[in-house]
Amino acid sequence: MNLPNVLSLVRVLLIPVFVIMIMDHLYGWALITFAIAGITDGIDGLIARLTHQRTELGAYLDPIADKLLLTAAFVTLAIIEMIPNWLAVIVITRDVIILLGFFILLLTNHRPKMAPTPVSKVTTGFQISTIIIVLLAGYNPIFGSLFSVAIYGTTLVTLLSGAHYIHIGARILNGKKA
Repeated sequence: MNLPNVLSLVRVLLIPVFVIMIMDHLYGWALITFAIAGITDGIDGLIARLTHQRTELGAYLDPIADKLLLTAAFVTLAIIEMIPNWLAVIVITRDVIILLGFFILLLTNHRPKMAPTPVSKVTTGFQISTIIIVLLAGYNPIFGSLFSVAIYGTTLVTLLSGAHYIHIGARILNGKKA
């Protein structure tokens, strides 16, 4: 257990705090908690690269922590009706499809690498931005004007990313280079 992995675990431990803040309508504090989680994400990766402390545990723990945080955010925001339910379903369904595809590839003796695609990175950026905009709008209604752009932009890139991963998985299963 090294410092980058501890920071990933801290991010996981911040999830219930973040959810409670949202449920209690403490959007400013929720935003601060989300920002701290984001900062730990950046710092753990930086430390792992600079100090050559990359581990197999970290390779799995870091993206799992990220997905848990984003999933918790979308589910919680949907439950309290700050985002449409269908957006939470689309975001979570994409992640489930990616996870199922990963396991199918493992079961068929393929060794998929754990590396996000460029479209996946854009999707994560949109998803994080949407959470931030929604929390800011809950804190101060002036940010509500960005709401529709965030919701529909995130929907579009999430659907594109899901389709892209399905395409990659199908190519690998068909014996073609991804």
